[in-house]
Amino acid sequence: MSTRTTALTAATAALAAIALGLTGAPSTASTNPACGTVASPDTRVEHTRLADPTVTDILARSGFDDVAGAVRTAVCDAGSSRAATAAARLAGQDLWQRAVDRVQGRGDAGGDLPRSETTGARSSGELARPLAPSEGVTVRSADDRPLYWARLAGELEIARVAPAYRTWSEDARAKVLAAFDRSSRGIESTAFARDESGRSRQVLASGFDPFTLDRNIRQSNPSGATALAMDGRVVQTAKGPVEIQTVVFPVLWEPFAQGIVERAFLTHLIPGKRDVDTAITISQGRAGRFDLEVWNGAHRGTFPDNDRVSVNETIPIPEDLPHADPQPQWTRTTLPVEAMKAAVPGTFPVNINRVVTEIPAGSTAPVTREDPTPGSTAVAGGGGDYLSNESAYRTTALRDALRADTKQGHIHVPVLDGDASGEPLADMRADIVAQAVDLVAAAATS
Repeated sequence: MSTRTTALTAATAALAAIALGLTGAPSTASTNPACGTVASPDTRVEHTRLADPTVTDILARSGFDDVAGAVRTAVCDAGSSRAATAAARLAGQDLWQRAVDRVQGRGDAGGDLPRSETTGARSSGELARPLAPSEGVTVRSADDRPLYWARLAGELEIARVAPAYRTWSEDARAKVLAAFDRSSRGIESTAFARDESGRSRQVLASGFDPFTLDRNIRQSNPSGATALAMDGRVVQTAKGPVEIQTVVFPVLWEPFAQGIVERAFLTHLIPGKRDVDTAITISQGRAGRFDLEVWNGAHRGTFPDNDRVSVNETIPIPEDLPHADPQPQWTRTTLPVEAMKAAVPGTFPVNINRVVTEIPAGSTAPVTREDPTPGSTAVAGGGGDYLSNESAYRTTALRDALRADTKQGHIHVPVLDGDASGEPLADMRADIVAQAVDLVAAAATS
């Protein structure tokens, strides 16, 4: 990084800290006098957007503006690098659960930003257990943005804090950051309840962070909202209960290259220890419709991620993860897409998408068609060549490498519209979430 770039990054990070009220003592500041501040913290483009007043407003109106101070306190008071990693992991888990609770209508609303409310019967017990939307549960709002921006604010504090640990180093800081990030995405809390009856079906599903934030800083991602709305829930269906655990992935190329997707799903797919029946990746796709993607391609394209990074290459699979050799150009859904489409009437039409873009064997020119041809090179799967396609490719390639018989594939939810200011339409998001939950339940029970 050049001196000029470093200076700009540090200056922007400082602006972000000012915007969040972090330049002085945070609201839950550590009393440890030896806990200082890094003058020029190593931050990413995502962190610079924290300076935007809209972000400050989202955090304040959701009540999540105390997260950064709490994270700083946890790291400052830990006493050692190892303890700081453990404290960051717990802080991330708390943030995840707090976001889930807010979306699912539990606990203190913590501000006037609209929160989710569900209606319909619930049974008592540790988990919230709504009926399926078609049986009386509706979701009015499910805002995923407080989780996203609070996570970044916590990361910024970890980047800028300077504890007086003997063993504190930049490598230690990286481990603390990784622990906080992973746990705040739900990846540390995907354990399923023990079902003695054997009737419950288990689903692991994923959504994504907001993206295209340079176009609209108010952006929400309905796939992330769906993940928060489903996490830990048991949906009652005519064919028995469906328990759903979820995670939310970053819109960043590098964590995908490091295997964040496979590592989140792997523990649930290992032969002999498999505890899921269905694994589904979910992302925002096209306007006005749901797409059940049939084919996933092995190519990642050039659209920039949330750090404005672009790539153009074959999807890289870490060597330490189960994988096929040679790497397949295409993977296919094993979701019961026809049954899902037939089972779920809703606000939006449901499309089964078989379209791919390939370079046929012996050719150099890309062709768009339904279904790949033998020996072709992938250019784009049904879900395109961005991280949505990549999440589906990685999980289904992992399934095939493990020879797992799970139902796996990808759901693209409709694009979420906004009002004149760019604020997401809460009613539209609620409709998307409700129909997505129905599709997930149908996938598990068909």
